Amino acid sequence: MDVDAYVAAHNPDWNRLEQLINRGRKLTGAEADELVELYQRTATHLSVVRSSSPDPELVGRLSSLVARGRAAVAGAQAPMWRDVSRFATVTFPAVAYRLRWWWLGNAVLGNLLALALAIWVVQNPEVQASVGAPEEIRRLVEEDFANYYTEHSAGSFAFQVWINNAWVSAVAIIFGILLGIPTVYVLLLNQANLGLTAGLMFAHGKGDIFFGLILPHGLLELTAVYLAVAGGLKLGWTIIDPGRRTRGQALAEEGRAAVSIAIGLVAVLFVSGLIEGFVTGWVHVTWLRVGIGVVAELTFLTYVIVLGRRATRKGETGDAELRPDLAPVAG
Repeated sequence: MDVDAYVAAHNPDWNRLEQLINRGRKLTGAEADELVELYQRTATHLSVVRSSSPDPELVGRLSSLVARGRAAVAGAQAPMWRDVSRFATVTFPAVAYRLRWWWLGNAVLGNLLALALAIWVVQNPEVQASVGAPEEIRRLVEEDFANYYTEHSAGSFAFQVWINNAWVSAVAIIFGILLGIPTVYVLLLNQANLGLTAGLMFAHGKGDIFFGLILPHGLLELTAVYLAVAGGLKLGWTIIDPGRRTRGQALAEEGRAAVSIAIGLVAVLFVSGLIEGFVTGWVHVTWLRVGIGVVAELTFLTYVIVLGRRATRKGETGDAELRPDLAPVAG
């Protein structure tokens, strides 16, 4: 598409729309009808430009114009709680459900890696010796591992792990843009730490303590990490294979979906942080604290499956872009 010719043909409409928007409520009935028509027409122009020739400057101008036009046509903006409600019940579960095989694959491969590493550590004393001095390892398995969850106040510890886990998840998602390579590193590092710690604990007969303290918060926390990694890998793979979309369009759509994952995981990891801070080290009945973790995990999975499946069947993808009304066109 010849962008210059397209701009020359439609610029008068855009300028007229801007004039009508700037007049606010001082419009006659005919001008209000003209505003609606020009808004729909400009929204269609924006769609055409995005799909045919995504010139950043032109897209930015038309996006701003369409957003202002929508506000002028629709009147007062919808309450924020409606946006929050839609995000929680449609956008986030939709993208999580759409990527379900990606994060299930991460979970299976990641835990197989952690299991293999744990078995290797248990069966090889020389590997254990290379990790640290015997006294250091003894202190880790007998004191430090359990004390980690109680050495700080529950509130400050919950906040600390929440921020740390949210940051790790954000890194896994954002750096997916680099073909997913840093995202894979985040997954490998996370699983290596898990497998190494498990191996040392089991090698010294503390396997029950390991699972008793990891499972309450770890089920939900690891699920969140696997979902973050899935978002990052999907973003990286989109660069390699955008499918039938243009690479720019595909990357924009998956990028917005990845942002939805990052925002949603802030809430998920907040719950995980609360469990780690107030349950893991402070509820002394093992079956109870593990049960709390299992309930939290099952609740999240049910939330994603039920609401996510419903949303995806309606065509939702988790792309949080505001889609304007379009004017009907022939062909």
